[in-house]
Amino acid sequence: MLCNTGTQKYLNCLKLHFMLIAISLFITLLFQCLLSVFATEVNSHRDQIIELDKTGTHLKYFSQKQDVVLIKNLLISVQSRWEKVVQRLVERGRALDDARKRAKQFHEAWHKLMEWLEESEKSLDSDLEIANDPDKIKMQLAQHKEFQKSLGAKHSVYDTTNRTGRSLKEKTTLADDNLKLDDMLSELRDKWDTICGKSVERQNKLEEALLFSGQFTDALQALIDWLYKIEPQLAEDQPVHGDIDLVMNLIDNHKVFQKELGKRTSSVQALKRSARELIEGSRDDSSWVKVQMQELSTRWETVCALSVSKQTRLEQALRQAEEFHSVVHVLLEWLAEAEQALRFHGVLPDDEEALRTLIDQHREFMKKLEEKKGELNKATGMGEAILAICHPDSITTIKHWITIIRARFEEVLAWAKQHQQRLAGALAGLIANQELLEALLSWLQWAETTLTEKDKEVIPQEIEEVKALIAEHQTFMEEMTRKQPDVDKVTKTYKRKALEPTPVQSHIPVLDKGRAGRKRSPTPGLYPSAAQAQIETKNPRVNLLVSKWQQVWLLALERRRKLNDALDRLEELREFANFDFDIWRKKYMRWMNHKKSRVMDFFRRIDKDQDGKITRQEFIDGILSSSKF
Repeated sequence: MLCNTGTQKYLNCLKLHFMLIAISLFITLLFQCLLSVFATEVNSHRDQIIELDKTGTHLKYFSQKQDVVLIKNLLISVQSRWEKVVQRLVERGRALDDARKRAKQFHEAWHKLMEWLEESEKSLDSDLEIANDPDKIKMQLAQHKEFQKSLGAKHSVYDTTNRTGRSLKEKTTLADDNLKLDDMLSELRDKWDTICGKSVERQNKLEEALLFSGQFTDALQALIDWLYKIEPQLAEDQPVHGDIDLVMNLIDNHKVFQKELGKRTSSVQALKRSARELIEGSRDDSSWVKVQMQELSTRWETVCALSVSKQTRLEQALRQAEEFHSVVHVLLEWLAEAEQALRFHGVLPDDEEALRTLIDQHREFMKKLEEKKGELNKATGMGEAILAICHPDSITTIKHWITIIRARFEEVLAWAKQHQQRLAGALAGLIANQELLEALLSWLQWAETTLTEKDKEVIPQEIEEVKALIAEHQTFMEEMTRKQPDVDKVTKTYKRKALEPTPVQSHIPVLDKGRAGRKRSPTPGLYPSAAQAQIETKNPRVNLLVSKWQQVWLLALERRRKLNDALDRLEELREFANFDFDIWRKKYMRWMNHKKSRVMDFFRRIDKDQDGKITRQEFIDGILSSSKF
């Protein structure tokens, strides 16, 4: 009946295990299918992206300049977002594949270990009969010790599987998965504790049977051997500190040992009773029994004391590990948030007050970062303290966490210093631009006043005086040209970001250094940029600078035009005063010969209607228009 019940229970457990594995594999395959469907959908849009790029490239050749820039930026934006989607898709695929491998590895290890534990439990349940013959009992005891060796060898597999399951549980995001993993870990832990308990119980029963069969010496020696074997594992110099997972495993193992120690209490009491009976009923020398029992009592009390001591040390190690774990993760979370804030702070404002507010905020952040340095030192100090008395299996983990928090803190500190330098540079540049802005406005005010006053003055009628005025004005225009880069610098600093970027081109009028030609032309043609749109900025002083600069620029061009016109008029008057037609005719003919032109060709060009005749006025206009010699 017991056998049938155990078999049925084993079959039900196997069904449950296979069901859990099937569910896990189904979920993994479902995720893979969903990702595959999404990847197919993304790839289906690749042709549209290529076609869109071709169409945009084609449009750029037949569009206006400002539309070309807009199309180019839109194509770049679409391409960038497409590349991000593809990259995220690849990263998601890798993450899912890694999760699938980890889940598969855990489930396979869990299933194999549970299968072995089920078989072991079945074996322990089937070997309930204990022989009466001392030799057979010794043989059964030897067989059970072999089983205990196998159980001890599986302990590393149990620890690894348990740790893998806890790692998966921490990374899971679905409540159902969290619950299932919790159930699987609990089932594995309960099954392991059950097997360990049954193993200890059978060991005690075999030793008691050996004692009751009259083999007092063998039973006593077996118990003393076990105590000698266990005592080094409980020694004070055995390390129990480490990361939280390792300490929890050590605590679980110690609880199993304490249960075994408690169950062996009955064996010790039975041996003591048998020893008293043997001493009281024996007429031979029984001093060796007293010596053996004294040794047993000493070893038993030592092991019990060491067990209590190890329990205390494990509790202390757990508190230290939990504190270290908490400090490290709180610090890492704060550093992650700080790095996000530093890396994605946006565009710096062009307002001095707002910039100083950001600098004050960053100064507070630097103070907080300095405070966090104390927490870093505290965490690393705790890690170093644990490392000094650490269990060998946890050395790598503790060193890993110490390295991580130090590296992350250095990264955030580097970002903070970089942002601090950027803020300081922005403020210094803003102050320098403001000073330059005020200096330019002051100079423009002086220039406007000077040009206005000079325009009110009468232009002299002497050529040399006019040339002196032109040279003076040319010096002024060269000075204005030298100041033009400063004006461009100020306006570009405060310029609002347009909705669409345009080619780098200044809206500030550019003054040429040379004197304009003597050919007279209408005034509006001299400054085509006058109709350009005004640069709009958030700073009214910059708007004033732009308008003032254009105004002074127009005044300077107008004065140059007036002075050039006056000089041209005075030179023409001087030439007319000494005009000699014969000299002019000879010069004109020399010019015609030099140009290798024939007179008849010249007359044909003048004869617009091709009737072979030209009027006097046409002749005069033709001569004047060609007299550039």
